[in-house]
Amino acid sequence: MSSRIIIAVSFVVLAILGGIFWFMRPVSPPKPAPNPPINISDGDLPDICRKMTFEDVDSIVCEIDLRSHRIDLVRTGTDGEPYGSLKTFMESRLLDTRPILAMNAGMYEKDLSPVGLYVEDGKETSELQTDDGDGNFYMKPNGVFFIGKDGSAGILETAAFDAAKPDVRIATQSGPMLVINGQVHPRFEPNGTSRLIRNAVGVRDANTVILAISIEPVSLGSFARLFRDGLNCANALFLDGTISAVANNRKTLIGGIDPVGPILAVFAKK
Repeated sequence: MSSRIIIAVSFVVLAILGGIFWFMRPVSPPKPAPNPPINISDGDLPDICRKMTFEDVDSIVCEIDLRSHRIDLVRTGTDGEPYGSLKTFMESRLLDTRPILAMNAGMYEKDLSPVGLYVEDGKETSELQTDDGDGNFYMKPNGVFFIGKDGSAGILETAAFDAAKPDVRIATQSGPMLVINGQVHPRFEPNGTSRLIRNAVGVRDANTVILAISIEPVSLGSFARLFRDGLNCANALFLDGTISAVANNRKTLIGGIDPVGPILAVFAKK
């Protein structure tokens, strides 16, 4: 066989092998479509809430004066079963008994029971959790948001709460702390790559509780600075991400259909 024929056959073989390798190459899966933007009008927000832009991220911020409002924690209906979602909780109540604002209020087990301390109407149904573990809840320091039987609000790091043992009407434990005595959580990157819809609670003073939920995905570092620098909260506690939800007394504004454990409900005092 002449050298020309050998070269020609070689090119044909290489072309065939190249085609085979091309079709057998690993193909990256298509990127998921970005979540549609959340559109909320000012008319959807209770009077205690407003939109706020901080570090180019939009959030809903609600300032609750405990002298004119009451905050409750709820988890189960009259049948003793967990509500399961924020939407179900709101729909279970008559319009005139619905809170003006409701939000998921802490992390939960597979059966929707609380992770860590949970006190509702002065009754403790889940103990303070001080063990180590995996996940956001155990990113220590974690902490407890509470309102005492004297009506004053507070957020304490878990060990400090355990030592103080305040007499509380409501309490929910979560983690991590976002802000601890004016300092951002030491394990946060300034602006990490994990970006989620997140919600949290802060305390400005004994009478003022701040709730916030991001309208756009936000890093933990930026969300912590929102509370410390934008909302003047010396202590703030992360409640959750991804499943974060908020509702007014007519409808859910963000999320609402995902599973939920503890629920925080805000009522105007009569």
